[in-house]
Amino acid sequence: MLKTVLKFTLRVGLPLLLAAVILRWMYNGVEWGAMWAVLDGGMNWWWMLLSMPFGVSAQVFRALRWRVALKPLGEKPRLSVCCNSIFLSYASSLAVPRVGEVLRCGMLTRYEGISFTRLIGSVVSERIVDMFMVLLFSIVTLLTQVPVFMRFFDETGLDLGGFLSGFTASGYLVTAVCALAALGLVIILLKKLEFFSRTKAKLSKLIEGMASVAHLHNPWLFLFYSVGIWASYYLHFYIAFFCFDYTAQLGPIAAMVAFVLGCFAVLVPTPNGAGPWHFVVKTVLVLYGVQDNEAAVFALIVHTLQTLLTVFLGLYALAALAMTRAVESHASCAVSAVGNECDDLS
Repeated sequence: MLKTVLKFTLRVGLPLLLAAVILRWMYNGVEWGAMWAVLDGGMNWWWMLLSMPFGVSAQVFRALRWRVALKPLGEKPRLSVCCNSIFLSYASSLAVPRVGEVLRCGMLTRYEGISFTRLIGSVVSERIVDMFMVLLFSIVTLLTQVPVFMRFFDETGLDLGGFLSGFTASGYLVTAVCALAALGLVIILLKKLEFFSRTKAKLSKLIEGMASVAHLHNPWLFLFYSVGIWASYYLHFYIAFFCFDYTAQLGPIAAMVAFVLGCFAVLVPTPNGAGPWHFVVKTVLVLYGVQDNEAAVFALIVHTLQTLLTVFLGLYALAALAMTRAVESHASCAVSAVGNECDDLS
């Protein structure tokens, strides 16, 4: 019992503590009056509202892609259940980092009767595809930003060495802590995968789930959904730039740099990347000439509102899945009642 409580405390408490320490360090000295001024008429809320549907579409595309990945296994889960499982998985990861992947597989097992181990395998293969998508984004961004960075340093009279020398000791410390936390997450995930290899049957199903992507009936549709996921994520982030005067003119390339580095930042096991994501996005914006305080305000407001969207979708999913369960139970009772009447008549 004590071991379980300790494990839960470490799993939930440490990510929250890490996020809190980084956020406290980042926002120490920030003018909170300026923050409220931005919220109260200092930003264009219409652009923020316009960005929100892309946060939803990213998760819907992920549900659609999951269905395509499961088709070679002979499974055809309902789209509504897939979407709600995805919504709930992202919301649950706000409380316990990375628990969402297991939860969404559990939801499909419960509502659709699909093998849990198969589902885990399909999720692993999806994540590998996502990793390649992020790497592709990273390579394209790096190649396109070489001349931009050179021009930036020429026009401002700065050099890379000077920029790095301005990086404080605490900044290096936060970066090192985040890297160690991400490494710890990888080790934990590898240990968890060992659980599925304890029996030959489970290992076979896991491999079968992972191989589903190699036997897609429609690989182009899978690719389309993959691009849709990451295009939606990017637009969800980039459109938010137009909410603020000091980021509206930065352009899509600057947003891409912040987006790509933010993708790596969320690998650190904190709720929705809180802390590391703010740190990275703020640093990139400052690099592009945004004032330190304004960059910090942008990161906090955008991350908070996008997190609230995730919470809302999770609550919606809970209600929708509960209704699905109630309808199924009612239908089962009705069928049972009809069967009993038929038995009485016979």
